[in-house]
Amino acid sequence: MTRRGRVVLVVAAALLSLGGFWLGTRTAGHAAVPVMVPAHAGLPWVEVHEGDTLWAIADALSHGEDPATLAEEIKRLNGLPDSLIRPGTRLYVPKDDTTTALR
Repeated sequence: MTRRGRVVLVVAAALLSLGGFWLGTRTAGHAAVPVMVPAHAGLPWVEVHEGDTLWAIADALSHGEDPATLAEEIKRLNGLPDSLIRPGTRLYVPKDDTTTALR
């Protein structure tokens, strides 16, 4: 094979590879990723008000313990990707008899 033939072959292979990568990234961006949220039946909940933060809610419910663990559990229960919460949202919290006062 000539030098020119090898260059054409390498360039064609590179373009095909790049095209495959590009198509892969396009389809991965459109793939539906379901958020697995457990059933909320029977779980207490709090409604988020203006100025509330996930940390403040977890702190109020933690009974003096580290609120970080409770904040992570609330995020998991509600399928939250981060700590951003919006007023009017209902946040389910781990079962505890004292949470009903916060509704």
